Amino acid sequence: MSASTTARKIADRPPLGTPRPVDVHVGQRLRQRRTLLGMSQEKLGEAVNLTFQQIQKYERGANRIGASRLFQLGQVLDVSVSYFFEDMPGEVTKTRGDYAAPDATAELEAVQTADPMARRETLELVRAYYKIEDPKVRKRMFELTKSIANAAEGAED
Repeated sequence: MSASTTARKIADRPPLGTPRPVDVHVGQRLRQRRTLLGMSQEKLGEAVNLTFQQIQKYERGANRIGASRLFQLGQVLDVSVSYFFEDMPGEVTKTRGDYAAPDATAELEAVQTADPMARRETLELVRAYYKIEDPKVRKRMFELTKSIANAAEGAED
């Protein structure tokens, strides 16, 4: 590889510390599953002999998760390794594991944060919903939520 090719590749990279889109996606899936199970970062860290700060870095995509660690996390969270790669937006797969093109970074971030199922409040809502033990009350809560959403949609039109 020539010096000019190497210099060009370095110039095309985003600033140091910028996570790769696939690492961000895997981290989001890690956070989603952990939250859905009601597990804290600290408890997950203890289960895999890591600090909660390291779990935070994994969830942000700041640190890459190695294969054996991903396997270990999957076992603790009761999911297969493939779970962490499911539902990957096409924009992420187009990067082929590399950094997103600088002009596509904002678009990629919008795609990754647009999914309401990836939001913490959604996961907490689902957990709270399933804590309602009485099926009749749970069904009424479901119907109430749907009617509020439908009323909001009608008000926007």
